[in-house]
Amino acid sequence: MSARVGWPDVAKGVCIILVVLWHVVTKHAVEVDGAGAITQAWATLNAQLLPLRMPLFFLISGMFAGSVVNEPVGTSWRRRAGRLAAVYVIWVVIQTFVLALTPDFDTARAENGWQLLAQLTVSPTNLWYLLALAVYLLVARLARHVPTALVLPVAFVLAAVVAAGVIPDLGNLWQVVQNLFFFLAGLRMRSLIERFAVASTPLRTLMLGTAYVATAGAVGVLGMRQWPGVWPLLAVVAVAFGVVACAMTDRHVSVVARPLRWVGQRTLPIYVIHMIPLALIDGALRGAGWVATPAVEAVWPIVLTAVVIAICLAVHAGLVRVGLGVLFDPLRPIDRLTEARMAQTRMAQTRMAGPRAGRRPSP
Repeated sequence: MSARVGWPDVAKGVCIILVVLWHVVTKHAVEVDGAGAITQAWATLNAQLLPLRMPLFFLISGMFAGSVVNEPVGTSWRRRAGRLAAVYVIWVVIQTFVLALTPDFDTARAENGWQLLAQLTVSPTNLWYLLALAVYLLVARLARHVPTALVLPVAFVLAAVVAAGVIPDLGNLWQVVQNLFFFLAGLRMRSLIERFAVASTPLRTLMLGTAYVATAGAVGVLGMRQWPGVWPLLAVVAVAFGVVACAMTDRHVSVVARPLRWVGQRTLPIYVIHMIPLALIDGALRGAGWVATPAVEAVWPIVLTAVVIAICLAVHAGLVRVGLGVLFDPLRPIDRLTEARMAQTRMAQTRMAGPRAGRRPSP
């Protein structure tokens, strides 16, 4: 059995940390009394990471979706898509009730049944990644026989159109459409991406990092964010840098890569839970009249990101321990029932075949 390649887990670890950091800064830190230039610098830095964060996440997801998308029978992709959609529904509902306790926290929350229905369908919440993956699996399955030379350009054009602000701002729907390209790129170009990662060097990493910084700066300064094709092209540069940087880190900086791989293998509970402890901490600090100082502004986003991730993993472990792991894998009870029935069937077939195998043929 071949060893598990480490850099994709490093990339997932980086991405989920950046997701939590993004929400820590944009939904909490900028709202704290006393927040000033340092917090704005954090916000600016996070904004420049937008082309990297979710596109790289989806590229990695696409790379490991080939076995279920292309299977002949076509049941595994349905189960995976159904599992993702079910987790999305469960945690949107949980968030709806918990976030009602923190009305001043700046994030979307349903206040009636119609809003909840919209969030579950056409107006995804901050948990949109799960819904997007379910949709992407469906699209990838339907288009599995369409040539890559047609699929990827069409997906790129869709990303360019959405990035130009053409579709209405319905929650995170634009992100669902925009990131389809990177999922399909990971799915259709896995071998090429893996070779690209293996061939990474410090010089290539430096060059791509420089290109990313320069391109992102130009897009921001010149206001090119919604120019046709600019945003997905910037994201391509960012993702290329992310791949080589994570490959180099995994290969040469084990003291950093090891914890990132560990976190990268536990992204689901962090993703679905993190907004809840962040909102509760934000509410507690607001109630205490907490005021940020420049020194606190500099380190607080990092500290709070680490605290929120630790809380998420602890809550996940606790829920699993008390038998509520179903919240993260709603189809697991069905899988266990199916496995038990299959085992019973095999045992019955073995018992029936046993006596027959021992009989001597009639003369």
